[in-house]
Amino acid sequence: QVQLVESGGGLVQAGGSLRVSCAASGGIRVLNNMGWYRQAPGNQRELVAQISSTMRTEYADSVKGRFTISRDNTKKMVYLQMNNMKPEDTATYFCHAIVETPATPRGFGMPFWGKGTLVTVSS
Repeated sequence: QVQLVESGGGLVQAGGSLRVSCAASGGIRVLNNMGWYRQAPGNQRELVAQISSTMRTEYADSVKGRFTISRDNTKKMVYLQMNNMKPEDTATYFCHAIVETPATPRGFGMPFWGKGTLVTVSS
């Protein structure tokens, strides 16, 4: 069973920095796209950043220039470095990955989610 476990959330002041991490484990044959989504109370879950297995990255306009996504394929980890944080970055951050398992056809991955880590930015 594939698991994604986030860590590193917490409270930070506006203008500060925080890094969240996500560890993938379980029956993983291929780890494809990995990414971070966030959801603030009353809002829909939105894409923050994603990174492909070939390290191509994509960012939401609201975080470009402030957040950096990276991954370590050997450790099956994905990271989100958040700088110059703003109160509107306050949300629960969820790790997401597209994973090929021994049970899926080759070339086809399934989406998996972590349980989330809360990030609060005070003004």
